[in-house]
Amino acid sequence: MNPQPQHSRASYILAGGKSSRMGADKAFLDFGGRALLERAIAVVRDVCPEVSIVGDSAKFGEYGTVIADLYPGCGPLAGIHAALMHSSAELNLMLAVDMPFVTRALLTFLFARANETDAIVVVPRTARGFQPLCAVYRRAFAPAAEEAIRAGKYKVDAVFAGVAVRVVEEEELARAGFSERMFFNVNTPGDLRTAKK
Repeated sequence: MNPQPQHSRASYILAGGKSSRMGADKAFLDFGGRALLERAIAVVRDVCPEVSIVGDSAKFGEYGTVIADLYPGCGPLAGIHAALMHSSAELNLMLAVDMPFVTRALLTFLFARANETDAIVVVPRTARGFQPLCAVYRRAFAPAAEEAIRAGKYKVDAVFAGVAVRVVEEEELARAGFSERMFFNVNTPGDLRTAKK
């Protein structure tokens, strides 16, 4: 059997949220002695050396390449769109800054699944639904994202209906040793306390 050709990869940390429910910028919250942003960069860099941050360059410039939303104030979909417009890679990992339990193994697994398919998006789905902020996107997702944003539709998984998607279901994740807990995201001070436990 011939091995799959390896597609070019890039990764993006989505750090542009307003953090309004947290009351402080989530990217800089301490978790286990490191800011959430530093933790996210470290885990992603293990899998894909090319890491950029989608957010405010005034806040994040010291951490490396920062990309601003082309459609500010339109949520994570605009962040994914900006990342894909910036990217020259075929496979683009998107990871929200506030998911502290994501591991190198999970990201390696998602890239491997993306490498095996022509689908535009490879996205996990757990009992809580799609996990679009820990998923791999091809650049071909950008036009669909832009069309949705221009129409005022900002829900990422709503765009999935119009493109080819490879869903990684919970059973497949479990067989590979990954639990729903890995996708836990820290939105509120209560979430942060739960995560730290």
